[in-house]
Amino acid sequence: MSFNLNTIVRPSIKSLQPYSSARDEFIGKAEVYLDANENPFGTGLNRYPDPYQQELKSKISKIKNINKDSIILGNGSDEVIDLLFRAFCEPSKDEVIILPPTYGMYQVCADINNIKTKKVSLTSDFEVDETSLLETINENTKIIWFCSPNNPTGNTMDPVVIKNILNSFEGIVVIDEAYIDFSDSQSWIDFLEFHPNLFIIQTLSKAWGLAGLRLGMGFASKEIISILNKIKPPYNVNSLTQEKAIEAIGYLDKKNEIIDAILAEKVKLKEKLDQIDGVQQIYQSDANFILVKINNATDIYNKLVEQSIIVRNRSSVTLCEDCLRITVGKPAENEKLLNAIKKITA
Repeated sequence: MSFNLNTIVRPSIKSLQPYSSARDEFIGKAEVYLDANENPFGTGLNRYPDPYQQELKSKISKIKNINKDSIILGNGSDEVIDLLFRAFCEPSKDEVIILPPTYGMYQVCADINNIKTKKVSLTSDFEVDETSLLETINENTKIIWFCSPNNPTGNTMDPVVIKNILNSFEGIVVIDEAYIDFSDSQSWIDFLEFHPNLFIIQTLSKAWGLAGLRLGMGFASKEIISILNKIKPPYNVNSLTQEKAIEAIGYLDKKNEIIDAILAEKVKLKEKLDQIDGVQQIYQSDANFILVKINNATDIYNKLVEQSIIVRNRSSVTLCEDCLRITVGKPAENEKLLNAIKKITA
Protein backbone atom coordinates (compact mmCIF):
# COMPACT_ATOMS: atom_id res chain seq x y z
CA MET A 1 0.00 0.00 0.00
CA SER A 2 1.25 3.44 -0.94
CA PHE A 3 -0.69 6.12 0.93
CA ASN A 4 -0.34 9.60 -0.55
CA LEU A 5 -2.20 12.24 1.46
CA ASN A 6 -1.82 14.77 -1.33
CA THR A 7 -3.96 12.67 -3.67
CA ILE A 8 -6.65 12.07 -1.05
CA VAL A 9 -7.39 15.69 -0.13
CA ARG A 10 -10.03 17.47 -2.19
CA PRO A 11 -8.41 19.94 -4.65
CA SER A 12 -10.51 22.83 -3.35
CA ILE A 13 -9.30 22.13 0.20
CA LYS A 14 -5.67 21.98 -0.88
CA SER A 15 -5.94 25.44 -2.42
CA LEU A 16 -8.14 26.88 0.34
CA GLN A 17 -6.97 30.00 2.10
CA PRO A 18 -8.32 29.44 5.65
CA TYR A 19 -9.98 32.16 7.67
CA SER A 20 -7.48 34.07 9.79
CA SER A 21 -8.85 35.15 13.16
CA ALA A 22 -7.39 37.77 15.44
CA ARG A 23 -6.03 34.98 17.61
CA ASP A 24 -4.25 33.49 14.60
CA GLU A 25 -2.43 36.72 13.87
CA PHE A 26 -1.34 37.33 17.46
CA ILE A 27 -0.32 34.42 19.66
CA GLY A 28 0.75 35.08 23.22
CA LYS A 29 -0.18 37.26 26.18
CA ALA A 30 -0.82 41.01 26.09
CA GLU A 31 -2.09 43.72 28.42
CA VAL A 32 -4.46 45.39 25.98
CA TYR A 33 -6.53 43.56 23.36
CA LEU A 34 -8.13 45.83 20.77
CA ASP A 35 -7.91 43.55 17.75
CA ALA A 36 -11.02 41.33 17.67
CA ASN A 37 -13.94 43.75 18.10
CA GLU A 38 -14.74 42.16 21.45
CA ASN A 39 -16.70 43.87 24.19
CA PRO A 40 -14.01 45.37 26.50
CA PHE A 41 -16.11 45.09 29.64
CA GLY A 42 -15.32 41.90 31.49
CA THR A 43 -18.04 39.28 31.87
CA GLY A 44 -15.64 36.38 32.07
CA LEU A 45 -16.72 35.41 28.56
CA ASN A 46 -16.16 38.63 26.62
CA ARG A 47 -13.03 37.32 24.91
CA TYR A 48 -12.94 34.81 22.07
CA PRO A 49 -11.69 31.35 23.05
CA ASP A 50 -8.35 29.92 21.95
CA PRO A 51 -9.15 28.68 18.41
CA TYR A 52 -6.70 25.78 18.74
CA GLN A 53 -7.40 24.92 22.41
CA GLN A 54 -3.67 24.74 23.20
CA GLU A 55 -3.93 24.35 26.98
CA LEU A 56 -6.57 21.66 26.70
CA LYS A 57 -4.65 19.81 24.01
CA SER A 58 -1.54 19.86 26.20
CA LYS A 59 -3.51 18.14 28.97
CA ILE A 60 -4.95 15.59 26.55
CA SER A 61 -1.55 14.92 24.97
CA LYS A 62 -0.13 13.87 28.35
CA ILE A 63 -2.84 11.35 29.18
CA LYS A 64 -2.94 9.99 25.62
CA ASN A 65 0.85 10.06 25.18
CA ILE A 66 0.64 11.83 21.83
CA ASN A 67 1.94 15.11 20.42
CA LYS A 68 -0.67 17.85 20.71
CA ASP A 69 -0.15 18.67 17.02
CA SER A 70 -1.73 15.29 16.29
CA ILE A 71 -4.97 16.28 18.02
CA ILE A 72 -8.04 18.09 16.73
CA LEU A 73 -10.98 18.95 18.96
CA GLY A 74 -14.55 19.40 17.81
CA ASN A 75 -18.00 20.37 18.98
CA GLY A 76 -18.71 16.74 19.75
CA SER A 77 -17.34 13.83 17.72
CA ASP A 78 -19.99 14.55 15.10
CA GLU A 79 -18.15 17.71 14.05
CA VAL A 80 -14.93 15.72 13.65
CA ILE A 81 -16.80 13.17 11.53
CA ASP A 82 -18.19 15.94 9.32
CA LEU A 83 -14.76 17.56 8.92
CA LEU A 84 -13.37 14.30 7.53
CA PHE A 85 -16.08 14.17 4.88
CA ARG A 86 -15.50 17.79 3.90
CA ALA A 87 -11.73 17.40 3.71
CA PHE A 88 -11.44 14.16 1.75
CA CYS A 89 -14.68 13.43 -0.11
CA GLU A 90 -15.68 15.22 -3.31
CA PRO A 91 -19.49 15.57 -3.44
CA SER A 92 -21.30 13.54 -6.12
CA LYS A 93 -18.09 11.66 -6.91
CA ASP A 94 -16.35 10.03 -3.97
CA GLU A 95 -17.55 7.16 -1.80
CA VAL A 96 -17.14 5.87 1.74
CA ILE A 97 -17.73 2.44 3.24
CA ILE A 98 -19.64 1.82 6.45
CA LEU A 99 -20.19 -1.46 8.27
CA PRO A 100 -23.78 -1.76 9.53
CA PRO A 101 -24.99 -2.08 12.16
CA THR A 102 -22.94 0.95 13.14
CA TYR A 103 -23.16 4.51 14.41
CA GLY A 104 -25.77 6.38 12.38
CA MET A 105 -23.96 9.69 11.96
CA TYR A 106 -21.57 8.29 9.35
CA GLN A 107 -24.52 7.84 6.99
CA VAL A 108 -26.12 11.17 7.96
CA CYS A 109 -22.91 13.13 7.36
CA ALA A 110 -22.41 11.34 4.05
CA ASP A 111 -25.92 12.32 2.97
CA ILE A 112 -25.45 15.94 4.06
CA ASN A 113 -22.23 16.16 2.06
CA ASN A 114 -23.71 14.30 -0.95
CA ILE A 115 -21.26 11.41 -0.66
CA LYS A 116 -22.22 7.91 -1.80
CA THR A 117 -22.18 5.28 0.94
CA LYS A 118 -21.34 1.64 0.28
CA LYS A 119 -22.56 -0.73 2.99
CA VAL A 120 -20.76 -3.93 3.91
CA SER A 121 -22.81 -5.61 6.62
CA LEU A 122 -21.10 -7.25 9.53
CA THR A 123 -21.37 -11.01 9.82
CA SER A 124 -24.02 -12.65 11.99
CA ASP A 125 -21.61 -12.51 14.95
CA PHE A 126 -20.94 -8.81 14.26
CA GLU A 127 -17.45 -9.26 12.83
CA VAL A 128 -16.07 -7.55 9.73
CA ASP A 129 -16.46 -9.46 6.47
CA GLU A 130 -12.94 -8.72 5.28
CA THR A 131 -13.32 -10.32 1.85
CA SER A 132 -16.49 -8.38 1.02
CA LEU A 133 -14.97 -5.17 2.36
CA LEU A 134 -11.87 -5.48 0.17
CA GLU A 135 -14.04 -6.30 -2.86
CA THR A 136 -16.14 -3.16 -2.28
CA ILE A 137 -13.19 -0.75 -2.35
CA ASN A 138 -12.75 1.10 -5.65
CA GLU A 139 -10.84 4.13 -6.95
CA ASN A 140 -13.45 6.51 -5.53
CA THR A 141 -13.41 5.07 -2.01
CA LYS A 142 -11.89 7.69 0.28
CA ILE A 143 -12.83 6.66 3.83
CA ILE A 144 -13.66 3.39 5.61
CA TRP A 145 -15.49 3.80 8.92
CA PHE A 146 -14.92 1.35 11.77
CA CYS A 147 -16.67 1.74 15.13
CA SER A 148 -14.80 -0.26 17.78
CA PRO A 149 -16.18 -1.03 20.30
CA ASN A 150 -19.15 -0.97 17.98
CA ASN A 151 -22.41 0.88 18.49
CA PRO A 152 -25.02 -0.65 18.82
CA THR A 153 -23.51 -4.14 19.20
CA GLY A 154 -20.82 -3.39 21.80
CA ASN A 155 -18.13 -5.72 20.46
CA THR A 156 -14.54 -4.85 19.56
CA MET A 157 -13.58 -5.38 15.92
CA ASP A 158 -10.85 -7.90 15.14
CA PRO A 159 -7.57 -5.91 15.17
CA VAL A 160 -6.01 -8.25 12.63
CA VAL A 161 -8.70 -7.36 10.08
CA ILE A 162 -8.34 -3.64 10.77
CA LYS A 163 -4.56 -3.87 10.39
CA ASN A 164 -4.98 -5.66 7.06
CA ILE A 165 -7.25 -2.87 5.81
CA LEU A 166 -4.83 -0.20 7.04
CA ASN A 167 -2.00 -1.86 5.15
CA SER A 168 -3.90 -2.37 1.90
CA PHE A 169 -6.25 0.62 1.59
CA GLU A 170 -4.95 3.86 0.06
CA GLY A 171 -7.55 6.08 1.68
CA ILE A 172 -8.35 7.11 5.25
CA VAL A 173 -9.26 4.45 7.82
CA VAL A 174 -11.29 5.90 10.68
CA ILE A 175 -11.65 4.01 13.96
CA ASP A 176 -14.29 5.49 16.21
CA GLU A 177 -13.28 4.64 19.78
CA ALA A 178 -16.08 6.42 21.64
CA TYR A 179 -16.32 3.47 24.06
CA ILE A 180 -12.64 2.50 24.29
CA ASP A 181 -12.37 3.44 27.98
CA PHE A 182 -14.74 0.59 28.86
CA SER A 183 -12.70 -1.95 26.91
CA ASP A 184 -9.59 -3.96 27.75
CA SER A 185 -8.39 -3.52 24.18
CA GLN A 186 -5.45 -1.29 23.33
CA SER A 187 -6.32 2.00 21.69
CA TRP A 188 -5.26 2.43 18.08
CA ILE A 189 -3.67 5.73 19.12
CA ASP A 190 -0.64 3.64 20.05
CA PHE A 191 -0.23 2.63 16.40
CA LEU A 192 -0.57 6.02 14.71
CA GLU A 193 3.14 6.30 13.92
CA PHE A 194 2.95 3.09 11.86
CA HIS A 195 -0.11 4.01 9.78
CA PRO A 196 -0.20 7.42 8.05
CA ASN A 197 -3.77 6.78 6.86
CA LEU A 198 -5.15 6.09 10.36
CA PHE A 199 -7.58 8.45 12.10
CA ILE A 200 -8.98 7.80 15.58
CA ILE A 201 -12.02 9.43 17.17
CA GLN A 202 -12.65 9.55 20.91
CA THR A 203 -14.95 11.57 23.14
CA LEU A 204 -15.45 12.96 26.64
CA SER A 205 -19.15 12.08 26.49
CA LYS A 206 -19.03 8.49 27.72
CA ALA A 207 -16.44 7.47 30.32
CA TRP A 208 -15.71 11.06 31.33
CA GLY A 209 -19.42 11.77 31.87
CA LEU A 210 -19.34 15.05 29.94
CA ALA A 211 -21.88 14.52 27.15
CA GLY A 212 -23.35 17.97 27.80
CA LEU A 213 -20.03 19.67 27.01
CA ARG A 214 -19.95 18.41 23.41
CA LEU A 215 -16.24 17.74 23.04
CA GLY A 216 -14.94 15.23 20.52
CA MET A 217 -11.31 14.34 19.92
CA GLY A 218 -9.57 13.33 16.71
CA PHE A 219 -6.06 11.83 16.56
CA ALA A 220 -3.99 11.46 13.41
CA SER A 221 -0.74 12.47 11.75
CA LYS A 222 0.20 16.14 12.00
CA GLU A 223 -0.36 16.42 8.26
CA ILE A 224 -3.97 15.20 8.44
CA ILE A 225 -4.70 17.39 11.47
CA SER A 226 -3.34 20.47 9.69
CA ILE A 227 -5.82 19.89 6.85
CA LEU A 228 -8.75 19.67 9.24
CA ASN A 229 -7.58 22.81 11.06
CA LYS A 230 -7.86 24.67 7.75
CA ILE A 231 -11.56 23.97 7.40
CA LYS A 232 -12.88 23.87 10.95
CA PRO A 233 -14.80 26.93 12.22
CA PRO A 234 -12.30 29.25 13.95
CA TYR A 235 -13.87 29.10 17.42
CA ASN A 236 -15.54 25.69 17.33
CA VAL A 237 -14.89 24.83 21.01
CA ASN A 238 -16.19 27.51 23.36
CA SER A 239 -14.42 28.85 26.44
CA LEU A 240 -16.70 27.15 28.96
CA THR A 241 -16.17 23.76 27.33
CA GLN A 242 -12.40 24.22 27.30
CA GLU A 243 -12.31 25.29 30.94
CA LYS A 244 -14.56 22.49 32.17
CA ALA A 245 -12.68 19.86 30.16
CA ILE A 246 -9.33 21.03 31.56
CA GLU A 247 -10.77 20.75 35.05
CA ALA A 248 -12.26 17.30 34.45
CA ILE A 249 -9.10 15.85 32.93
CA GLY A 250 -7.34 16.66 36.18
CA TYR A 251 -9.50 14.03 37.92
CA LEU A 252 -8.31 10.94 36.05
CA ASP A 253 -8.56 8.72 39.13
CA LYS A 254 -12.21 9.70 39.62
CA LYS A 255 -12.97 8.87 36.00
CA ASN A 256 -11.38 5.43 36.43
CA GLU A 257 -13.44 4.81 39.57
CA ILE A 258 -16.62 5.60 37.65
CA ILE A 259 -15.62 3.22 34.84
CA ASP A 260 -15.05 0.43 37.37
CA ALA A 261 -18.47 1.08 38.91
CA ILE A 262 -20.20 0.99 35.51
CA LEU A 263 -18.44 -2.23 34.50
CA ALA A 264 -19.37 -3.87 37.81
CA GLU A 265 -23.01 -2.89 37.29
CA LYS A 266 -22.87 -4.21 33.73
CA VAL A 267 -21.92 -7.67 35.00
CA LYS A 268 -24.85 -7.65 37.46
CA LEU A 269 -27.27 -6.36 34.83
CA LYS A 270 -26.22 -9.01 32.33
CA GLU A 271 -26.57 -11.81 34.88
CA LYS A 272 -30.08 -10.72 35.88
CA LEU A 273 -31.23 -10.12 32.30
CA ASP A 274 -30.13 -13.65 31.45
CA GLN A 275 -32.64 -14.99 33.97
CA ILE A 276 -35.65 -13.25 32.38
CA ASP A 277 -38.08 -15.25 30.25
CA GLY A 278 -37.92 -14.37 26.59
CA VAL A 279 -34.30 -13.24 26.53
CA GLN A 280 -32.76 -15.06 23.59
CA GLN A 281 -29.23 -13.67 23.66
CA ILE A 282 -27.10 -11.10 25.45
CA TYR A 283 -24.25 -10.07 23.20
CA GLN A 284 -20.69 -9.58 24.38
CA SER A 285 -20.12 -5.90 25.09
CA ASP A 286 -16.93 -3.91 25.60
CA ALA A 287 -18.92 -0.71 26.08
CA ASN A 288 -21.18 0.86 28.72
CA PHE A 289 -24.27 -0.77 27.25
CA ILE A 290 -25.68 -4.21 26.49
CA LEU A 291 -27.45 -5.37 23.34
CA VAL A 292 -30.19 -7.84 24.25
CA LYS A 293 -32.18 -10.00 21.85
CA ILE A 294 -35.58 -10.58 23.44
CA ASN A 295 -38.96 -11.81 22.29
CA ASN A 296 -41.38 -9.03 21.33
CA ALA A 297 -38.74 -6.31 21.77
CA THR A 298 -40.90 -3.54 20.30
CA ASP A 299 -43.83 -4.36 22.56
CA ILE A 300 -41.53 -4.42 25.60
CA TYR A 301 -39.99 -1.12 24.55
CA ASN A 302 -43.41 0.54 24.28
CA LYS A 303 -44.50 -0.76 27.67
CA LEU A 304 -41.27 0.49 29.24
CA VAL A 305 -41.92 3.93 27.78
CA GLU A 306 -45.34 3.92 29.43
CA GLN A 307 -43.48 3.47 32.73
CA SER A 308 -41.03 6.29 31.93
CA ILE A 309 -38.17 3.84 31.43
CA ILE A 310 -36.33 4.58 28.20
CA VAL A 311 -34.00 2.20 26.37
CA ARG A 312 -33.20 2.08 22.64
CA ASN A 313 -35.23 -0.16 20.36
CA ARG A 314 -32.79 -1.34 17.69
CA SER A 315 -35.19 -3.81 16.05
CA SER A 316 -35.21 -1.93 12.74
CA VAL A 317 -31.41 -1.89 12.51
CA THR A 318 -29.50 -4.35 10.31
CA LEU A 319 -28.88 -7.68 12.14
CA CYS A 320 -30.58 -6.38 15.29
CA GLU A 321 -34.13 -7.68 14.92
CA ASP A 322 -35.89 -7.91 18.30
CA CYS A 323 -32.97 -6.20 20.03
CA LEU A 324 -32.96 -3.59 22.78
CA ARG A 325 -29.84 -1.58 23.58
CA ILE A 326 -29.66 -0.92 27.31
CA THR A 327 -27.25 1.62 28.75
CA VAL A 328 -25.85 0.64 32.16
CA GLY A 329 -27.38 2.99 34.72
CA LYS A 330 -27.11 3.46 38.45
CA PRO A 331 -28.00 0.41 40.59
CA ALA A 332 -31.49 1.69 41.40
CA GLU A 333 -32.17 2.50 37.74
CA ASN A 334 -31.02 -0.92 36.60
CA GLU A 335 -33.16 -2.62 39.24
CA LYS A 336 -36.24 -0.64 38.18
CA LEU A 337 -35.66 -1.67 34.56
CA LEU A 338 -35.23 -5.34 35.47
CA ASN A 339 -38.38 -5.41 37.58
CA ALA A 340 -40.36 -3.76 34.81
CA ILE A 341 -39.20 -6.24 32.17
CA LYS A 342 -39.94 -9.16 34.48
CA LYS A 343 -43.53 -7.98 34.94
CA ILE A 344 -43.98 -7.34 31.22
CA THR A 345 -42.70 -10.79 30.23
CA ALA A 346 -44.37 -12.73 33.05
